[in-house]
Amino acid sequence: MSLSRQGRNYLIFGALQYCVDWSVMVGLSHLGMPVEAANLAGRISGAMLGFWLNGRFTFASENTAVGKRQFGRFVMLWLGTTLVSTCAISLIDTYAGLKWTWAAKPVIEVILAGVGFLVSRHWVYRR
Repeated sequence: MSLSRQGRNYLIFGALQYCVDWSVMVGLSHLGMPVEAANLAGRISGAMLGFWLNGRFTFASENTAVGKRQFGRFVMLWLGTTLVSTCAISLIDTYAGLKWTWAAKPVIEVILAGVGFLVSRHWVYRR
């Protein structure tokens, strides 16, 4: 599959994932949940959707799979990006407040999505 097609699919599915992630984080934090926990709930919600969509459509080829091995790799990637995301969100909340946290989350997630694309393409979904 071509890099441009993979990139397009990753962006489309990533936008959908992000909408789920951000909505859950904002909704739960608005209801009073600490931003760290709300961010974690949002990322889990989006991640499960993204793992399946990207494995099934974005990176699907004869050299890829969506199984236990790939899920284990995905979990490692997800844990790393979630740690970075949650630490950044927490620092912004502490120093700038909740509304700046909501505004900064898209920037943080776009940067992490770029890393996630490369790692997914070259490692996560490989057989």
